[in-house]
Amino acid sequence: METRTNQNKISEGTHLVGDIKSKGGFRLEGTVEGNLTTPSKVVVGKTGSLKGALHCENADVEGKISGTLTVAGTLTLRATAVIEGEVFANKLAVEPGANFNATCVMGGLTKDAIEDALSASAAVAGVRTTKKGQDVSVSN
Repeated sequence: METRTNQNKISEGTHLVGDIKSKGGFRLEGTVEGNLTTPSKVVVGKTGSLKGALHCENADVEGKISGTLTVAGTLTLRATAVIEGEVFANKLAVEPGANFNATCVMGGLTKDAIEDALSASAAVAGVRTTKKGQDVSVSN
């Protein structure tokens, strides 16, 4: 039996406000204002933009991200990428031309450190989480 992973796509011209959690990967060509969390890979295309926190396994960025990035694996910044904020990643690959204006902590990210970063960004968004990242309550 063939196993397929769920791939989510937010197309160019789409503007989404709110937090997104998914088990599948993402391709972002539109705009998201909120937090994006997945245990899979995220690709931010040239027209893609995220203002908020990104938590994922691996990320490949050609577009713009403003906020906190927590990448358990490799964060790859293409020549057209624009990053502003804070970056936590185990590995970082940057192509010439990428705009990287962020504080950066690399390597040694443990599962607990990633869960702590998830909890911190959720608290900013008004979502309380348990140590395992499960939602407890939302306040507006």
